[in-house]
Amino acid sequence: MVIAVDGPAASGKGTIARALARHFGLPHMDTGMLYRAVALSMFRFGGDPGNEFEAVRACEGVAQVDPGDPELRSEAVSAIASRISAYPGVRSALLERQRGFAASSDGAVLDGRDIGTVIAPHASAKLFVTASPEVRAQRRVRELLERGMPGHYEDVLIDIRARDERDSHRQAAPLKQASDADLLDTSDMDIDEAIAAAIRLVEARLAHA
Repeated sequence: MVIAVDGPAASGKGTIARALARHFGLPHMDTGMLYRAVALSMFRFGGDPGNEFEAVRACEGVAQVDPGDPELRSEAVSAIASRISAYPGVRSALLERQRGFAASSDGAVLDGRDIGTVIAPHASAKLFVTASPEVRAQRRVRELLERGMPGHYEDVLIDIRARDERDSHRQAAPLKQASDADLLDTSDMDIDEAIAAAIRLVEARLAHA
């Protein structure tokens, strides 16, 4: 069984995907962390995010990045990841790693922006998790402050809207809801409600498979 969870930044897709993985006993991959790992490598070694060749080269060092490094969640790294993820070369370099995880005999839950459309188009269940930009900005600010990082609502809202624009209009694997994905708008839900709704949607899909 493969579950694909897509959605824009700060929609709650990662938290929901992890909860689904626990509920169904499946391994989980946060594919956004692959792009953040590339971004962190560039950030630390002075790579130019505006240069696709340098970004593709940085993909070679993904395995050396500690997945528990708190800097992966920083706004600076997040901004670089959003830029380099638009490069076809970067997406191609990371594609097989993601598809290989999705093809595991143990099943998988993957979350990202192109899981249901590109990485695992034949997933058993697909969710497109979203929320209003304002709600997502509030969540991101709260997350940053909880980690002891600076977070200013207006700046974060501007950044989220810019990311939505880049993600939805990039040439390579743009963010969009797969035609057979269930929409889950979490704007008016707390995390427990969102997780419960996600489980219900997945179980309904599996029941009709």
